[in-house]
Amino acid sequence: MLTGIEGKLFHPLAWTKTFILIIDAFLAITLTPILISFFLKGKLKPENANPVTRILEKIYTPIITWCLHWRKTVLTLNIIALIIGGVMLVRMGSEFMPPLDEGSILFMPVTLPDVSNSEVKRILQVQDKIIKSIPEVENVLGKAGRANTATDNSPISMVETIILLKPKSEWRNSITKEDIINELNAKLQIPGVVNGFTQPIINRINMLSTGIRTDVGLKIYGQNLDSIYSLAQKMKNELEGINGIKDLYVEPITGGRYIDIKVKKEEIGKYGLSVDDVNMYVETALGGMNLTTTIEGRERFTVNARFAQDYRNSVDAINQIPIKTMNYGSIPLSAIAEVMISEGPPMINSENAMLRGTVLFNVRDRDLGSTVKEAQDKLDKLFSKLPKGYNLEWSGQWENQIRANKTLLIIMPIVLFIIFMVLYFTYKSLKEALFTMITVPFALIGGVYMVYFYGVNLSVAVAVGFIALFGVAIETCMLMIIYLNEYMEKLVKAKGNSSETISKDDLRKYIIDGAVQRLRPKLMTVSVSLFGLIPILWSTGAGSDVMLPITIPLIGGVVTSTIYVLLVTPVVYEIVKERELKKHGKIIIAGKHEQL
Repeated sequence: MLTGIEGKLFHPLAWTKTFILIIDAFLAITLTPILISFFLKGKLKPENANPVTRILEKIYTPIITWCLHWRKTVLTLNIIALIIGGVMLVRMGSEFMPPLDEGSILFMPVTLPDVSNSEVKRILQVQDKIIKSIPEVENVLGKAGRANTATDNSPISMVETIILLKPKSEWRNSITKEDIINELNAKLQIPGVVNGFTQPIINRINMLSTGIRTDVGLKIYGQNLDSIYSLAQKMKNELEGINGIKDLYVEPITGGRYIDIKVKKEEIGKYGLSVDDVNMYVETALGGMNLTTTIEGRERFTVNARFAQDYRNSVDAINQIPIKTMNYGSIPLSAIAEVMISEGPPMINSENAMLRGTVLFNVRDRDLGSTVKEAQDKLDKLFSKLPKGYNLEWSGQWENQIRANKTLLIIMPIVLFIIFMVLYFTYKSLKEALFTMITVPFALIGGVYMVYFYGVNLSVAVAVGFIALFGVAIETCMLMIIYLNEYMEKLVKAKGNSSETISKDDLRKYIIDGAVQRLRPKLMTVSVSLFGLIPILWSTGAGSDVMLPITIPLIGGVVTSTIYVLLVTPVVYEIVKERELKKHGKIIIAGKHEQL
């Protein structure tokens, strides 16, 4: 199921659905019988009085008769279909959640860490102009650096540009969002800039839940920044060329530029200065002196005074900063200090008390699961042994997918166990409960086929669809078995419960009659489900990206479970009852003569 930020977002929806189902069940066992007693009065028409029912029975009866005659063929075909579905299931791609189209694009390029404010401003203006030239773009809003908040630690080298798109009706013919991204990527090839494309909401969710701003991040932990960066660069080179990996780059952890001012202690004594005096002059000239605070409404702003930009925009200008002395007047800073440019980390990232570097990439034109698996296999062969104190961790959407898969491995057995216990208490028969549970894998066949041919990847949304399908398939099969058990009771009353009085022809006749009686309610149930689900296949509104993967397995599974329940369940039921007659000499009706 959903975890982390995603789980918090979807919990209200899950609780709402649960509450609706509880109310629905309560009304079905309380209000519905009362309404039936009020409105269903008088002489009721028999089942075959309905012309539609008569037509359906004429079609269904010879089909079920043929299936019962060719039982081995029917079971073999179902087993073959099940095996093919298993092969398809293994070959499907996987992802955490299907990508939700937010209707906008977040362009996040990264440039060199020592880029100047003026240069990043120029790059931002050039990028915005190129982006606006795309006909499908409505508005562009870009920013460099971070906002005035402690929660946004973006360096000046990272640009964030939100691209708002026009309605799809105004797009060029046959163009998709992926085409727009590819066109933007081709036009925005600027030297020294690594492009990255994502969406605003999912980007914020990724950064809040995993600290990674792309789909996948390979975190490298260690003790030395230079060694981490070297490992990251080697891994980046190995990941290049893997199908599906896009926007690949290493988060810069070296290459920052700093002004180092080393005070000449042997010189400052000649002028009667201390290190603190020199630091105070430099801080005032470059950083600014706090003069006062202005109050504008509820906001407060400090007023600082410092040297004009022309007097501090180069090493030579900084060397000429005047330092006032007691006996020698003003002297240049170069007389008592050495000013130089040194390199260092632009930003130090740490996690779990260890220094961290990251290789970041997005996944497009391929599923997340197989892309990361191929990348892991390649890196495991080349970096099987890392230096002592260094380790790797895959994060981003992959981390969420692994967590969701572990949760599903717990949830699915619990769901199946609950369904089994409900069946057992319904039939009061372990054998009948197991017999009904056989429906589950065969019901999945249609869901797997439809997911495979639609090209949908396995995800939490698809898993939710399959869990819902379990309930629908078990419910319909359970009702079929109840009808067949009723006709077994009629057979016992008419012929007696003995292998000497009940022939195979009698058994088959009553099974066909029971299955035919189940035809109309089964088709009504299926029709209602399909009428409600099929329109979602053509939906294009907000949220359809997530609803489609939930609906596809339901539609396919409802169709195949209907075929299984109407054609295969009577076949298996007949085989079981024939075995009971042969072994026990009588028919065992669930809840009455349980013998295993």
